[in-house]
Amino acid sequence: MKSLFGKLADGTEVHSWTLENGGTRLKVLSWGGVVQSLEIPDREGRYANVSLGFDTIEDYVAGSPYFGALIGRYGNRIAEGRFTLDGESHQVDVNDGANSLHGGAQGFDKRVWDVEPFTAGSDVGLYLYLTSADGEMGYPGTLATKVTYTLTGQGDWRIDYEATTDKPTVVNLTSHVYWNLAGESSGSIYDHELEIAASRYTPVDSGLIPTGEMADVAGTPFDFRRPKTVGEDLRAAHPQLLYSKGIDHNYVLDKGITSEPEHIATLKDPSSGRTMRIATTEPGLQFYSGNFLDGTLVGSGGTVYRQGDALCLETQHFPDSPNQPSFPSTMLRPGQTYRTTTVHSFHA
Repeated sequence: MKSLFGKLADGTEVHSWTLENGGTRLKVLSWGGVVQSLEIPDREGRYANVSLGFDTIEDYVAGSPYFGALIGRYGNRIAEGRFTLDGESHQVDVNDGANSLHGGAQGFDKRVWDVEPFTAGSDVGLYLYLTSADGEMGYPGTLATKVTYTLTGQGDWRIDYEATTDKPTVVNLTSHVYWNLAGESSGSIYDHELEIAASRYTPVDSGLIPTGEMADVAGTPFDFRRPKTVGEDLRAAHPQLLYSKGIDHNYVLDKGITSEPEHIATLKDPSSGRTMRIATTEPGLQFYSGNFLDGTLVGSGGTVYRQGDALCLETQHFPDSPNQPSFPSTMLRPGQTYRTTTVHSFHA
């Protein structure tokens, strides 16, 4: 179902698309490919929206911290917005202190995508298309992007990313949903149980740029190899937690890059029984514990969002990879097709 969600200041219409399949309800905006809501049942069959968001396009434009958005061209940070490709230096938009974050001030999250619905067997979904011009936000090459949102007959939400370029460039696409499996207006996620299949993570400096090290999680607050509550070690006196006011770090997934999605994380809310399992082809997972929600935003449920009211689990390549030779490459060349897949499975 398609409906008008609102209009931008220049009159551009923003539409919403509502999908339902396999017990999952998904509402997507053409602005930023935003997941405006995702509803799943609890153990008693009661539905709740488990993603943070807003009720109006004006709120999204005014100051959304990437609620539910598609992120590009480069998810996460690039140090000083600089990198070199084939000996040529590139300067991209700096919008996070001295660094570039999530593609710059006018990244894919702030663009209106072309949206086309589809059905395929027992699946329903949306194709989202966006072309980014050569030089946009400083990135080289015209990038043609296609993202497919699928709700399967089992209620899984699958994301398939594709992109091609006409010049060498870097690409790192992801989704920035803020999750609270108890419901978006229910308060803290610190009692959620989380498990991540990663023995290492990438420590950062004070600007949240990776140092290049891949450090063991053993004996640190970053160890989620066995399920534990999100808040268990979040206030530990660890220097990495001080930099980001909690966890905002990339996990080096044990499985590495895979051709098909493999399970890498499980999030569970004990109070409702809602559980989400994530599988991906990507080598990294950015776990962000909602540290910068500061009580200045009112969400779709009519409550103020505060620190720890949601968390993000962003499947990705690593931050600052263009400047880190030891990290998996994010380079895309003409003739190649960027492809990654992430699947979210829900049950209670």
